[in-house]
Amino acid sequence: MSENKNQGISVPTRGQLEEALQKERYKRRYGSVLRSTIFSLIAVAAVAVLIATLLVPVLQITGSSMTETLQDGDIVVAIKGTSYKTGDVVAFYYNNNILVKRVIATAGQWVNIDEDGTVYVDDVAQDEPYVSEKAFGDCDIDLPYQVPDGRCFVMGDHRATSIDSRNTALGCVSDEMILGKIMLRVWPLETLEWIN
Repeated sequence: MSENKNQGISVPTRGQLEEALQKERYKRRYGSVLRSTIFSLIAVAAVAVLIATLLVPVLQITGSSMTETLQDGDIVVAIKGTSYKTGDVVAFYYNNNILVKRVIATAGQWVNIDEDGTVYVDDVAQDEPYVSEKAFGDCDIDLPYQVPDGRCFVMGDHRATSIDSRNTALGCVSDEMILGKIMLRVWPLETLEWIN
């Protein structure tokens, strides 16, 4: 009787056992590699978010105050810094929004603007090749105007439409408000370039 019971059970061959063992090892390796890859991707994403938030903010331009330099919808990269000079394009916080303008003058300098829109800093007319059309704009400050300590006088490149330091609604931008200097346009790809 014991012989009949063993006849219905097939014993796996050595090759079948080795094949089953290889499949099991593959499953374990695959699972381990998959978990490792997922954890690595999460870590890289977290580091990228921290860098983008703290050191290199990525911003999307909205509006037309910086045309021709920047267009509505452009995506740019800013670099955080501590000092800014005339000609730098900076992003800054204003009323829970991020605005982008160009630094015209820094603390202690005198700004004056002619009726035709020519800008003077410390009585020197500024060469502004980035401005396609000069305009006096919405200016309600008393000119000439001295930039207070710890602040920058900023203007948009599209002078006719930009609300900037020429208007008391915005005024000069404090150093603490500045998010960073716009360095690079990354989108759209065909316009990838350094920002001057």
